[in-house]
Amino acid sequence: MPTTYDTGVPAGPDVPEVPAAAARSAASPAAPAPSRRGVLRGLTATAGAAWLAALGAGPALAGGGRGRPGRPLRVLVATNEPWGTYHVRPLLAEAGRRGVRITQLVPDTAGVQPGDPVPVATPQAAPRADLLVVTGAGDWPLECLARFPRLPVAASSLAYLGPAQAPGARLLRPRLRAVTSSSPAEARAFGGYLGVRRRIRAVGSPQTDTLPDHRPEPGLVLVLTSVTHPDGTGGAAPGTELLLAAAEELRAAGKRILVGLHPREDPKLWDAYEISDVPSLTAAARAEAAVGIPGTVFPLVAAAGVPLVGVTGPGLTVPDYLLAVCSSTIDDPAEAVPAVTSARLPAPDVLADAVGPVGGSAARLLDVWHHTAHPRHPHDR
Repeated sequence: MPTTYDTGVPAGPDVPEVPAAAARSAASPAAPAPSRRGVLRGLTATAGAAWLAALGAGPALAGGGRGRPGRPLRVLVATNEPWGTYHVRPLLAEAGRRGVRITQLVPDTAGVQPGDPVPVATPQAAPRADLLVVTGAGDWPLECLARFPRLPVAASSLAYLGPAQAPGARLLRPRLRAVTSSSPAEARAFGGYLGVRRRIRAVGSPQTDTLPDHRPEPGLVLVLTSVTHPDGTGGAAPGTELLLAAAEELRAAGKRILVGLHPREDPKLWDAYEISDVPSLTAAARAEAAVGIPGTVFPLVAAAGVPLVGVTGPGLTVPDYLLAVCSSTIDDPAEAVPAVTSARLPAPDVLADAVGPVGGSAARLLDVWHHTAHPRHPHDR
C-alpha cells in the first residue's frame, strides 16, 4: 500500500499523495513575502470537524479523550532521547484538559531535571497503560517495545529524523498500529526512517497551537543553536563554531543577538550574548530574522513569520524540508550579514508542506492515540 499523508481525511484512491516540496537553498527572489496570517489561514483550513469525522469521533471524544468510559486514556512514551522530556511537554495542557495520563519512560530518574512537569517512570515502575508511543527506533524505544509486548504501539514524530531507514525499524514495524507526523514533509522523512509504506497522519506540531504574534524589534536577530556535545540523552550536530563566528559578524555589523538554546546545549558557549529565557519559538516573535543550525524548530519559526538563514557546516545532514524553509544557507561566517539582511519567508506551499496544520494539533494527536488504543472500526487500526 502506498504511503499517504493526510490531515484528517481517510486515505483512499481519490486522495492523492502529497507531492514533495522542492528542496532548495534559497527562496525565489521573485516571490513576494507571503502574509503570515494568510499562510496560517491556509494551514488551518484542513484542521477541524473533518478530522474528528474521519476518525469516527463524536463530541464526547473531542471534549473528554477518555480511554474507556470512566477511565482516562493512559499513555507511555519512549523517545530516542530518553530523558528529553521537552518533546512531550507541549502536550501536557491538552492532555490535562482531557484527563489523558502521559508518562515518559526513562532508564532512571537521575537524568530528569528537578521540577520537570512531565511525569516520568522507569519501565519497572511504570503505571498501567493503554498505549505505548515511540518517537523513533533508537535503542531506548526498542528496549521499551520489548518490555511491553502486549501494548498497542503508535509511532509519533515529535522531532525531525533523517529519511534513511533506522536499523531497528524492522523490529518496530510489526507492532505499529498508527504513525503520525507534524507535516506532509516530515511524514515523508519519518516514513523513510521507519521503512513503512502506510498511512501517516499529519497532525501538526503542538508547539504551533499557541503561535506568538510576530512583533519584531529593529535589528534583533535570533540565533538558533543545536547541540554541540553529545551526552547520554542524545547526539549532537556539527556547526557550532561556524554559528558562533556568524553571530559575531552580525554583532559587529550592529545587529542585536538573542540566542535560542536547544534544551541540551551548553549555555556557557553562548554567554557572550543575551540568552533567551523563553522557548525559541516564543523568542522568535521579537526577531527580524533568525540564523542557526537547521532543526525541528525551523519550520515553526517560519510559521511565526520569521525568515530563516541556515548554517550548514561540513558533516551536517538534515532532511531537505528543513533547508527548504530557509531563505538561504551559508557555510562561511562572512556570508551571514548579507544573508540575514535579505532573508525572506518561504513560499506558502513550501511552508505548509513543512509545518502542517496549525491550531488544535495536540488535540489531533491525542485523538489518534485514543483510537489507536481503542479502535472502533477496522480502518482505525
